[in-house]
Amino acid sequence: MSSLGKWLSNMSLLIRPLLSVGLLVIASMGVALPQDGGPAAGAPFYANTAEKIPSAAVLTALGRELFADPALSASGKIACAGCHDPKHAFGPANDSPVQRAGRNGRLSGVRAVPSLKYAQNIPPFTEHFVDDEGDDSVDQGPAGGRTWDGRAASLHEQARLPLFSPLEMANTDADAVVRKVRQGRYAAQFRAAFGAAIFDDAAAAFKGISMALEAYQQSSAEFYPYSSKYDAYLRREAALSEQELRGLAAFIDPGKGNCARCHPAAARNGALPQFTDFGFAAIGVPRNRRIPVNADPHYFDLGLCGPLRTDLRSRLEYCGMFRTPTLRNVALRPVFFHNGVMHSLRDAVRFYAERDTQPQKWYPRGGDGSLAKFDDLPAAYLANVDRQAPFDRQAGDVSALSDADIDDIVAFLRTLTDGYLATVPTPPPAPSGSVPGSGR
Repeated sequence: MSSLGKWLSNMSLLIRPLLSVGLLVIASMGVALPQDGGPAAGAPFYANTAEKIPSAAVLTALGRELFADPALSASGKIACAGCHDPKHAFGPANDSPVQRAGRNGRLSGVRAVPSLKYAQNIPPFTEHFVDDEGDDSVDQGPAGGRTWDGRAASLHEQARLPLFSPLEMANTDADAVVRKVRQGRYAAQFRAAFGAAIFDDAAAAFKGISMALEAYQQSSAEFYPYSSKYDAYLRREAALSEQELRGLAAFIDPGKGNCARCHPAAARNGALPQFTDFGFAAIGVPRNRRIPVNADPHYFDLGLCGPLRTDLRSRLEYCGMFRTPTLRNVALRPVFFHNGVMHSLRDAVRFYAERDTQPQKWYPRGGDGSLAKFDDLPAAYLANVDRQAPFDRQAGDVSALSDADIDDIVAFLRTLTDGYLATVPTPPPAPSGSVPGSGR
């Protein structure tokens, strides 16, 4: 329960971002909790405001029920698990770039659904992140926060975003969610957990719902089991194949993939790697014309500076930046990047190698025949695009990764899938320096 122990929430009780989605203007309503007449109103999130304090196990069980219940949506058909499928690393089960939901179940989202696994250590968003185990004089810039643009500071805040988004579960307010839980099959469990009077105060009840969802998403067995082949390798319980080892070498090599720059692969102080630095980058992926809102040529998803996030809209140097996702279980994903434009892991890796050396493979040509590179980012923000290796080359240069390197990296990334069971005897201790993060 790392977040429950560390964070005290004093966030706004009203989130009303107004966003333009092509020709459709959507009022995305946030949580409007009562401000008077209830013990939960105005109190810090983790302050005890209920009659009883449920155990972590009880909260987790309730959260699991809530997560799987489509009755919590306005349509009665959309559960959290519908987009975050437990069988697909809590990501989407289909290969659609965005999912359909809303009050009628037919409205399309605007971003690909991220995995919810291995999110337990994501720090709250900051514009000035300093790695406390590195050089504390180096400001790494924006980092942290949940969702692609980091606008949710905690798991409970992230959990309530889809409850009120008109493109997702589309509830009008907190009372609507509480009413559904009160009438649901697990209402008795809820009263047993928080006290018989829990539903008498909508603010307290909604806080209980948020806390249960947060507790469930911190269940280590389901959300961060560290049970991949690579984890077994780092524990010296399994051996990687020759191809997987070549892929790991190319992954961390600054002269090849340089992937570990944003997706650290080394264990640190005994902690297994998260495969994300929690930072933000603009890598200039091609525009996905399969997303309905992108039919409007004036619509651009600019990540940190909008349109879904509104507090940084004036920070133009952030436009086009999205949070670096973990690569754990990446081989299970049917689509890749924030807009789901890629449909195979190999293409996602190949894009990194060829974005600048062979851009004609990835970007369309305009009416005049010129190449429309970075076609999903207005020209005013092209300076924000990442130019560090392997993005430091020009058209016609040799790519940093060969076809064989790409295949090797994909093979390595498949070792990050949870559920590996070692079928070989424990290998002898690895030679000095061969285990990332071993300190030798």
